[in-house]
Amino acid sequence: MKTTIQLQPAKPSCRNWRQALPLPLLEAGLVLTWSSGFVGARFSIDYAPALLVVFWRSVVVSLFLLPFVYKQLRTTPFLILLKNAGTGLLAMAGYMTGVTQGIALGVPAGLVALCADLLPLGMALLAAVFLGEQLARQVWLGLIVGLAGVMWVMQSVLGLGNAPLWAYGLPVAGMLSLAVATLWQKRIGSSQSMGLIPNLWLQCFVSSFAFAAIQGSQGSLAPICNMGFALSVLWTVTLSTFGGYGLYWVCLRRSSPTRVASVLYLSPPITLVWAWAMFDEPLSWQMASGMAISAGGIWLIIRAGDR
Repeated sequence: MKTTIQLQPAKPSCRNWRQALPLPLLEAGLVLTWSSGFVGARFSIDYAPALLVVFWRSVVVSLFLLPFVYKQLRTTPFLILLKNAGTGLLAMAGYMTGVTQGIALGVPAGLVALCADLLPLGMALLAAVFLGEQLARQVWLGLIVGLAGVMWVMQSVLGLGNAPLWAYGLPVAGMLSLAVATLWQKRIGSSQSMGLIPNLWLQCFVSSFAFAAIQGSQGSLAPICNMGFALSVLWTVTLSTFGGYGLYWVCLRRSSPTRVASVLYLSPPITLVWAWAMFDEPLSWQMASGMAISAGGIWLIIRAGDR
């Protein structure tokens, strides 16, 4: 008598959901949540200094994730922890300090956003100069077209302001900090990188000390007891950290740094849609056309990568 054994299909692991989801869907989520960070900064500025909000955002994320990552952190070699902490410090503390402090010193927000959106070009130039990587002409064309779309969208909000001359270098330095972190994280490879959740915890943990040092030199680190401050921290924890930075690293593991960064060319027009929905700011055909131009540049980059 023969016994037939029916094998049940394996249930998808929680670790495999990122591989199961199509990359364009993850990139759409990245653009949506990354742009939410600029909206969160706009919302929080009425209630607290920007660095105070990101300090408490880092503290909340560190405390919330610690029970989930404690065992893995204990068994991870110190050198791997050190490398991932370095990329996290550059990606989060370096980038956000450059952006927020530039605005605080009087650099117009539109100009700061434009500097931040130079990330794809900055990353491509760093990779070409220091890593010897060569990009196809179509990729360079896509990067330039994407930037042209961003500049067209933001044309009406650009201005020079009256900040000290050196302050204009802060958002550029922040952008370069994120670019270096991205290339470094990609070169570390999967063998020496940590999982998504431990990596996020480590980034927020080490960045909280940098934020504390800078904000502490300017004022108190005590939280502000009002609903606006609490909502600002909650917004940046959920959307900007778990959503924005989380999906950024997920997409980086699935794709090239140039493609991931170029997708963020769509964040300025999406930010304007956020502002329209939340603050009743007007939309225009110029924004829509600029978004279409940036999308064309991204399409050129993706097409070149598929060859």
